[in-house]
This record gives sequence, C-alpha cells and structure tokens, in this order.
Amino acid sequence: MEYDYDKLGLKVGLEIHQRLDSHKLFCNCPSNLREDEPHTWIKRRLGISYSELGALDPAARFESLRKRDFLYGIYYDTTCEVEADESPPHPLNEDALRITIMIALMLKMRPVDEVHVMRKIVVDGSNTTGFQRTALVAVGDDNSYIETKWGPVRMATLCLEEESAYIVDSTPEMARYRLDRLGIPLVELATQPDIWHPDQAREAALMLGRILRATGRVQRGIGTIRQDINVSIEGGARQEIKGVQELDLIPEIIRREVQRQLSLLEIREELLSRGVVEKEIDSPIVDVTRLFESSSSKVVKRSLYRGAKVFGIRAKGFKGILGREIQPGRRFGTELADYARVFGGVKGILHGDELPGYGISEEEVTSVRKALSCEEGDSFILVIGDVVSAELTLNSVKERMKYALIGVPNETRKALPDGNTSFMRPMPGSARMYPETDVLPVNTREILREVSGKLPAMPKDIVSSLVSKFGLTEELAWELFDSGRVEIFRRLAEKYKIPSRFFASVLVSLLKSLKREGIPVENITSNNFEEVARYLSEGKLAKEAVPEALAGIATGKYSSIEEFIEGHSLSLDQLDKIIDEALSKLSDKIADRGMGAYGMVMGEVMKIVRGKIDGSIVSKRVKERLEEFIQRS
Repeated sequence: MEYDYDKLGLKVGLEIHQRLDSHKLFCNCPSNLREDEPHTWIKRRLGISYSELGALDPAARFESLRKRDFLYGIYYDTTCEVEADESPPHPLNEDALRITIMIALMLKMRPVDEVHVMRKIVVDGSNTTGFQRTALVAVGDDNSYIETKWGPVRMATLCLEEESAYIVDSTPEMARYRLDRLGIPLVELATQPDIWHPDQAREAALMLGRILRATGRVQRGIGTIRQDINVSIEGGARQEIKGVQELDLIPEIIRREVQRQLSLLEIREELLSRGVVEKEIDSPIVDVTRLFESSSSKVVKRSLYRGAKVFGIRAKGFKGILGREIQPGRRFGTELADYARVFGGVKGILHGDELPGYGISEEEVTSVRKALSCEEGDSFILVIGDVVSAELTLNSVKERMKYALIGVPNETRKALPDGNTSFMRPMPGSARMYPETDVLPVNTREILREVSGKLPAMPKDIVSSLVSKFGLTEELAWELFDSGRVEIFRRLAEKYKIPSRFFASVLVSLLKSLKREGIPVENITSNNFEEVARYLSEGKLAKEAVPEALAGIATGKYSSIEEFIEGHSLSLDQLDKIIDEALSKLSDKIADRGMGAYGMVMGEVMKIVRGKIDGSIVSKRVKERLEEFIQRS
C-alpha cells in the first residue's frame, strides 16, 4: 500500500554503520573475522549502574532484569586482554580517526577540535565491559548534506566507535559471543530526520555508502555495513529499527512501519470508543491448567507432560483486536507475543481471537472465558510455562496492552527478512552515556591538516572518469564502482589492450551471474583477472570462453587461466583446417553467392571453435580463406 507520506508527517533518519579497514580501535589486534572454534571461553554476568546524575537507562535496566550469563570465545592469536576486559584500552587508533576525519571532510562536516571517548551502556552481552566506547568526531552544518530526488538530506553527526562482539547463539538464560569482531573500528554516520519518502531513504543510504567506499579504507562484504532506520509519523512515535543490511529492503521496512503505526493508532481509537480503561486491563493471572487436563491439543499435552502449567488473563475489550493485522502476516497478538518471548522467555502466547485452534476445542475456549470472567467484548491470553515465566510473560503483555490505549510506544525493533519488524527492547534513554576515563582525548589539528590536502575523489567524479576515459556506459560505471573493482579495472584496462566494456562486464555482470549459479566467485583472485586480461589481449582467450574459464577457477577445476587455455585453445593451423572443411561443405552455395556466403561459412566454423579462439581472429581467417577459395574455383 502506498500512502501520502508528506500528509502523514513521515520522518526518517538513517544511522549508517561502516567498519573501517584498520586494526582494532583500542588495541593492536587485527580486524580479522574468524569462523573457526575459539581457543577458549570465559563466562561473565553483566550488571547495571546508575549514571552520574543518578538515572538508570531503560534499555540497560531491561537487559539487567533478564539476568543472563554470557560466554565469550577468545582466540589466542587475534584477540587480547583488551577485548576480554582484562586490560585497560590502548590509546585511540589514530589511523581509524584519520579515516573518519577524511569522511567528515568529504561530507563537508565540521570535525571537533578534540575527540573525547565516551562510554555507552550496553548490557545485552555484546561487549565484555558492559558498555561500548564511542567518540564524536564531526557534526553537520548547513553545508553538509546530500541531494536526492526528493530533496536534501542533512548530516547530523559522525562518530567513531568499536564494533560489538559477534553473537553465536542466544537463549533467555544465556548468550555466546565471539571476540574476533569486538573492537573493529566502526563509523556511525547519522542524518537529520529529513527523509520523508521510503525510496528517498534507499537513495540516501546508497549515496552515503558510495562516499564511504570512495575512501578506499572501509571493509567490504556482508555485514561490514548496516543501516539503522529511525521512523516516525505524526501522532505515532520514533522507532529505531536495527540491523538493515539490504538496501532494497529499506523502503519496504519503512512502508510496513508506517502501516504498523497507523494500525496501532486505529486500535487505540477503537479501544477508547469501547470504553476500555487501563485499570480493567490489569486483571489477575489465573491458573487454568485443570481446564486442559483432557485436552486433545498436542501443544498443550506435551507441555503439561513436562510439568508446565497453563495461565491466563482476561483481555478486557480486546475481542477482535488481538487478531487484527498490523503488518502483512503480523497481528496485534504477534506484538504481544514479541514481549512474551523477550521478557518471559516463552515461545509465544495463545489468545482468544485465534481459538479454537491448535487442537484446543470450542468447549475449552468457553471454559476459559468463564474462568477468566470474560464478557461479550472481551478476549483472553494464555501462556504455557512455569509460574515465574508465566508471571513475567503476562505482566509484560499487560503493560503492552495498557500502552495500546496511548498509541505507539517508543521501541528498538529488529528488521526481519520480509520487511516487517519485531520488538527487541525499550528505546535507550539519555542516561546511557558517560565519559571514558581510561582513554586520553586526541587533538585533531595535525590530522585535519594532513587529511584536508589529499581527499579522495567523490563517487560521481570517479564514475565520470570511467565513462570518459574507457567509454563505459554510466550504468556500467556505477555497477563497477559499487562492486569495489574500479582499481583492478583501471590497472588492467590501462596495461592491456582489451575491450573495456567487455572486461568491466566480466568484473560485474559475469561474477553476479556465476554467484547466482552457486559458484564460489570469492575464490577468483586478482591474478586470475590479470590472466584473463593478458590472454584476451594476446588473442589466446576467446570472450566466449571467459565464463567457463572463471567458473573452472572458482570451483578448483583449473589452477590458472593458462591451464584452461591449454585444454581449450586452437592453433591457427587447426583453425584453418576447420575453415577449409566448412568451405568444402558449402562449396555449392559459395559458387552461387561468392563473398555473400561469408555469414554461412562463419556460422559453420563457429559451431566448432566457439570459446576456443577469439572471434575476431576467426572472422579474419574466414574472410582470407574464403577469398582464396573463390579465386581458385
């Protein structure tokens, strides 16, 4: 569904997080990601403390109430005591700071005179210290903006911070993290909430990502860049949607969030019109296990067999509301189930708008409604578990239901693969930041003087150069830029006499095509591309053979392009023999048409030699030998 976003007062701000290509931010460990099993694990439990003003951050308080254990995987050769919080941090990585200031100047932002590191409380286990170190490096002004089709988007702040640990798995009781990712330098680029259309958000993210890549000092690959999206509409509330990695998903996430907030506002009006008040939602929790002792529901029977019980609450005035769709495939009951999973650690809830169902009968529903004192417009919510988890679950669900009378709660939400979002935790407050006393401030004067005189070219200038110098189309030039292979293209296109557009398409379109076929293109090295360019220029590798050659390299069938050519190439003598056979076969037609038979001869020869020798060589030899054949006849 498309809305009048301007009329709705849609406001969107982006926070782009990009890993930098440098060693870690507060130690000298390499910024290398690992996939092997850590050498050892350490166990921690994180607590919460009051800020300097005596306040508690709501997000941190929420995490601390869960009382989870955290296990951290350590690598002896690529992590150290700093990541494990067994040693104080080293001084701030000035190489990473230099890159960050470079980005600021490219965006015409104003770097601060002195960089001070702050601690941002994070007690979800993603940092061993219980906080993330972050530093404000630059701020935006009237000159720092990007121009989009829908209008300018101003820059707000640019921060340098440490990447979080990599989560391996998580349960309500514990979570495991690897420390290989913790501490990698990360820039956080935040825009003002100037974006008012979903497609504008995608365009802005694309443009900013390109500027980051133009530095040549950012990491590439899946997970190295991600977007958080702040979304609100008039009458709604700001939502921070975390972890969007696909650009094409950004507009859909925003559209569905608009739909969700509008639906929640409609639910508020419906509940108020029904006369629902907060105190009626705060109904008692009732043990209704006895009503299901003879249940045919497999879900219920399995749980009761394991010793669980069934608890329920009345949802006063919520009949028909719990089952109302607020996003495609997600209902208001799903929002409550998110709270149940996060706060109570249960798999989900059952509610009156979806029952009878799951094997629960009409008679059992009637009994539950009676036990919970439900009236005509009421529904109910059930949870299966122990007493403690049921109480946590249903109390959190009641709090969320109470907020339905107000409208849209401020939340931190997780982006889902289909464009929907789910509740993660409450929105952080201002009490989560305080000064880092273990890291000295850094004066930026000398770095600013060094960086300002040698800024990288902007993306649009790089693309213009590719178009004018190599004759690429603008679309192909942008694709080449986005692939990160501009430098290898420039070097090889200047070094060898090769068709530039074809070679650019090899580096972009062909690799995409091979990847879609499941071929591991990451195994193809820059040396392999140089081989392709050299043998193309020498006429030893046909254009048509390049896909098969690179696929063979990627899958390990060939160790080099030279090895491929040895088994797939033709000598000129072999080519001439094939041409002569084609001339003999088509002699009658050649006698009638003369040189007009060239196309037929060429087609006959190419059936045999395609991919084994360059087409231009074949064309030249066919013309020469056809002329000789006609003269002899």
